[in-house]
Amino acid sequence: MPILIDGHNLIGRLATLSLQDPDDEEKLIRLLKSYQARTGKAITVVFDSGGQFALPATRRLGSLKVVFAPYGSSADAVIARRVRQSSEPRGWLVVTSDRELAEKVMRQGARVKSADAFAAVLDRPRGVATEWKDAPPSPDEVEAWLALFEGQD
Repeated sequence: MPILIDGHNLIGRLATLSLQDPDDEEKLIRLLKSYQARTGKAITVVFDSGGQFALPATRRLGSLKVVFAPYGSSADAVIARRVRQSSEPRGWLVVTSDRELAEKVMRQGARVKSADAFAAVLDRPRGVATEWKDAPPSPDEVEAWLALFEGQD
């Protein structure tokens, strides 16, 4: 089941991130890449636009899709539209604690998980024994780890 995430809403629920941090979006992206490497889930994270003249932007980082809402729109509107236009809205899991958005996408058939509940999964400490299970890391996991430690000399 693909996951559609209300990015800034999730950042506000994570103990390890702050909306005041100018790099909050990049840090969330790294967390999501790591989560995705462990789970294999298809993830799209949607952020509100950053500025008055911001153009809509989409970038793909491996199988993680990052979307910035166009100026005059919002992440909520982008998420609701994606679910509404989906040929299989019941196949989406939307991560948000925004009640209005949650109600809207549930009426369209999507499942909803609160940002608090998803944040608990991302913030949960992981033990080596349960994490690796004696198997070598996948290429996506290696990429996520390299991105995490990049520039930390």
